[in-house]
Amino acid sequence: MAGEAKKISTKVGVLGAGQLGRMLAISGAPLGKEFGFYGQSNQEPAAQLGHRFFSSKESNGLADLIEFSDVITYESENTDVALVREIAKTTPVYPAEKSLFISQHRGREKSLFDQLNIPCAPYQIVDSLESLKVAVEEVGLPAVLKTTTEGYDGKGQFVLKEATQVEQAWSEIGGRELVLEGFINFQRELSMIAVRNADNEHVYYPLVQNVHHDGILRYTIAPARDISDELQKEAEAYMQRLLDELDHVGVLTLELFDTLDGLVANEMAPRVHNSGHWTQDGAVTDQFENHVRAITGMPLGDTSVCQPIAAMINIIGVIGPTKKVLEMPNTFLHLYDKEERPNRKLGHINIVADSEEVLYESFKTLAEFLPKS
Repeated sequence: MAGEAKKISTKVGVLGAGQLGRMLAISGAPLGKEFGFYGQSNQEPAAQLGHRFFSSKESNGLADLIEFSDVITYESENTDVALVREIAKTTPVYPAEKSLFISQHRGREKSLFDQLNIPCAPYQIVDSLESLKVAVEEVGLPAVLKTTTEGYDGKGQFVLKEATQVEQAWSEIGGRELVLEGFINFQRELSMIAVRNADNEHVYYPLVQNVHHDGILRYTIAPARDISDELQKEAEAYMQRLLDELDHVGVLTLELFDTLDGLVANEMAPRVHNSGHWTQDGAVTDQFENHVRAITGMPLGDTSVCQPIAAMINIIGVIGPTKKVLEMPNTFLHLYDKEERPNRKLGHINIVADSEEVLYESFKTLAEFLPKS
């Protein structure tokens, strides 16, 4: 009927029950949303919120999640595509299958970047020692050899600097499909988070700078320093091409290299992202709320930064002296209710400041949460 109000989804199902689902629920609850989580254990971070939990170990767990949900989303790009395809027959899943299918395979990602004229590293897909040797000749060295699927936080990667390392690289991570990517001489690592809803409304957060240690994101500065309007617009144009080509609904994250010749795309993720956690305290509308708004049919929120500069520090492995965090002004603690374990993301600290000087003084005070080298 003409003029009929669009239905707004209220019950959100999440495939996964980790910290991302937890933060979706925390941001979505004030919007009147109810969440159900599908996971392996009721001790997972999101399952402890008191919302509905559906166990993947029970035969009726998935059916119960689907019956509960108006719309379903997911925490990880490693989610089973066939599962999403099956659920989508009866219940909307956002982001949809295409976004998931492309983003969980580095070769498909690179092919899409090429299709959309988004600069990326030269690459070759390899599946044997012989094809790796050929790829090294074509791509050149140095290069990075990666698994095409499932690698994260630096896992499943080998940096090839010399041809004599080819057999060692294949021995360590080979025996499966890999992608060899030409090494990009970059000045820093950036990322952008964008959101699109089903009404084709787009919003973009500012480019942020990410600093990794041992393959794990340790801290993010937002906005990244010395970003020109032209560079921000360049990143937004790349994001719009991706969002529209994928018919993507929800948050999409694009990791980028900042080079002397401009931005070069690295990888994308069809979900809320670690490099966007600063938005919880540093932006008018955080990435989690905007993802919920997008997938439930609501208008998108303002992505402006609240203070001149913000930052996020990951808490890795051990919780550390959180009392110090709580005593500091304009500093916010977010813990995930996870047990300590080496290299595990246990929480994060957000900081907002009115100047770089104030921010870096906060970094000095929080040095125990930062990598030592």
